[in-house]
Amino acid sequence: MTDDEIESAAAADPDAQPTDADFWRTATVAMPRQKVPVSLRLDPEIVAWFKSQGKGYQSRMNAVLRSFMNAHKDQA
Repeated sequence: MTDDEIESAAAADPDAQPTDADFWRTATVAMPRQKVPVSLRLDPEIVAWFKSQGKGYQSRMNAVLRSFMNAHKDQA
C-alpha cells in the first residue's frame, strides 16, 4: 500500500481516528491486572488447538474463561 492508501484506510476506520490535545487532557493510564500463575490439566487437543492459533494462546484461553465467567456470573 502507498502512504496515501494507508492514510485513507486509517481515516475510514472509526476505531483508528487520530487523537487531539483534548483527548489527552482527560486520558488516564490503566495498568493491566497482574495474573495469577496456576497449574492446570487440560486435554491435549485443547492445548494444541489454542497453540495452533498462534502467539498469545494463554491470553486467548483466559479470554474464553472470562467470557464464560461473565455469562454465568448471576447464576452462582
